[in-house]
Amino acid sequence: MRVIAGSAKRLQLKTLDGMDTRPTTDRIKETLFNMISPYIAGCSFLDLFSGSGGIGIEALSRGAENVVFVEKNPKAMACIKENLKNTKLESKAAIMMTDVLLALNRLEGTQCFDYIFMDPPYNQDLEYKVLSYLSDSQIVGSDTVIIVEASKETGFFYLEDLGFSLIKEKIYKTNKHVFLERKTQ
Repeated sequence: MRVIAGSAKRLQLKTLDGMDTRPTTDRIKETLFNMISPYIAGCSFLDLFSGSGGIGIEALSRGAENVVFVEKNPKAMACIKENLKNTKLESKAAIMMTDVLLALNRLEGTQCFDYIFMDPPYNQDLEYKVLSYLSDSQIVGSDTVIIVEASKETGFFYLEDLGFSLIKEKIYKTNKHVFLERKTQ
């Protein structure tokens, strides 16, 4: 796994051995950032279920103003720290080693994010739990884009009930990215 573009272009990123995390492949990461790269410079980015930190680090490398990484696995957090140090991007990063819902609660009132990315463990309904929280959160503004990486089978039938609109959905071989925003009143 590597950084695709920006100030840390081509630098290798460490990942955890085993199945504790599923790093987003370089190809899928490149496709994702091709869709959002015109809007990354100067943005605030929240990376939930960060794993090795590849998505947030890519955002920093491409000019994000700051990224908050949230990951509760201590081994994964050590990996994020090492990757931030190796890419020399740690000065623009904040890390929270805790459960995602606790982190979201702690972030209330601190800032509103331009992008919120989440890649939770598949098929555990964590997408629904996080989106339920975000539906009434101050960290989500009228222009915030929420991107969920999920298994292809994951349904998002509840979006309208939570007050979200589907912007687009990009389906890959085994997973998908779902782009959401708050519905305008």
